[in-house]
Amino acid sequence: MKIGILGSGNMGRSLGILWAEQGHQVFFGARTTEQGKAVAELAGHGTQGGTNDEAAAFGDVLLYTIRGVNPIEVISSIEIFNGKILIDCNNFEIPEGFTYPPIEQSLAEKLAAEVPKAHVVKAFNTFAQEVFELAPTPLKDYKVSVFVASNNENSRKTVMQLALDIGFTPVDCGELRNSRLIEGLGDFIRFLIIGQKLGPYATISVDVLPPAESERLGGRQSSNLR
Repeated sequence: MKIGILGSGNMGRSLGILWAEQGHQVFFGARTTEQGKAVAELAGHGTQGGTNDEAAAFGDVLLYTIRGVNPIEVISSIEIFNGKILIDCNNFEIPEGFTYPPIEQSLAEKLAAEVPKAHVVKAFNTFAQEVFELAPTPLKDYKVSVFVASNNENSRKTVMQLALDIGFTPVDCGELRNSRLIEGLGDFIRFLIIGQKLGPYATISVDVLPPAESERLGGRQSSNLR
């Protein structure tokens, strides 16, 4: 696929390189042409670089890594997003003492309101950048989960495949309003990494026990969870 990276910090660079290694066409965008080209030169694998405008025009799938910034401040016209898949991988700033307020509107929902003709997808926000060092193997062996939410089913499936391509195990989380839960999970992971000092490789792997295993454990059903 043709993938444009908007904002080429650690997250954007890491995902872009992994996708390029799997044969996808990747364009790194930045505030200036020079910055974007410098990232592409370091990334290699035939990637290209330039401005955020150029990255947005290039990609059928776009990764939006610029936290809390309205896209109109990043590119010249939001119409360039029309009909495209726009992945939001961001989390809120960490408050002192990890005292997060309830999430009444997720960052992904806010982004969708700002670019209403794009297909916004929440994904890739529940682990530290260091986890990418394990991709695609042995990451695949650990079955590290990527939680994916979007109101557009085809876009959700596309991003799930992109996650699978680089060794993650995608989890379909349904419509975009569920990104509130996904972003809350991202906050919890950062609490484990920083607050509980578990380190950057702390993450979550969701697994479902087969019925036979459930019976072996006494037939306890998930509906009994309290």
